[in-house]
Amino acid sequence: MPPKRRRRRVVRERASQLWKPEERPDYDGPLLLDTHVWIWMLEGDRSRIARAAIPLIERAAAAGVLLVCDISFWEVGIKAAKRKLTLSMDAPIWLRRAERAPGVAYIPIDRTLLLHSTRLPGAMHGDPADRMLVAAAQLHAAPLVTVDKGIIGYAAAHHGVPVCDVRP
Repeated sequence: MPPKRRRRRVVRERASQLWKPEERPDYDGPLLLDTHVWIWMLEGDRSRIARAAIPLIERAAAAGVLLVCDISFWEVGIKAAKRKLTLSMDAPIWLRRAERAPGVAYIPIDRTLLLHSTRLPGAMHGDPADRMLVAAAQLHAAPLVTVDKGIIGYAAAHHGVPVCDVRP
């Protein structure tokens, strides 16, 4: 009987999926907005976002592939209730209007997303909203558009975390 052959495990190095808008000005795929970017876009406060990101976001909205995770609704509600966020109108009214924004599709929080958010590799910090946003970005193959230094650092350290760094 011939000896058993040991299966060789092939490990492919995946390229980092962390990028800046000026590196991919022609990107035309789906984008997932971090909560703060979603708020800034709807409130018209584009000065907090890299100038090169605006056409990418607008192009995704026009194509109907601009995504917002339902956890962002919770995040807006909780921050407004704690008075850590001031909007142009009362949060429930703002959220009702936001959900009708043209070109935006919403990602529901389902069991797959919840479980995936608990199984992120490495040391992702404990903020449940950020964990769900990163999990949603992975599950939907949509770069998370963010200025959050913690998420950007996490994406830099872990391959397979699609993030678009839109810090100005």
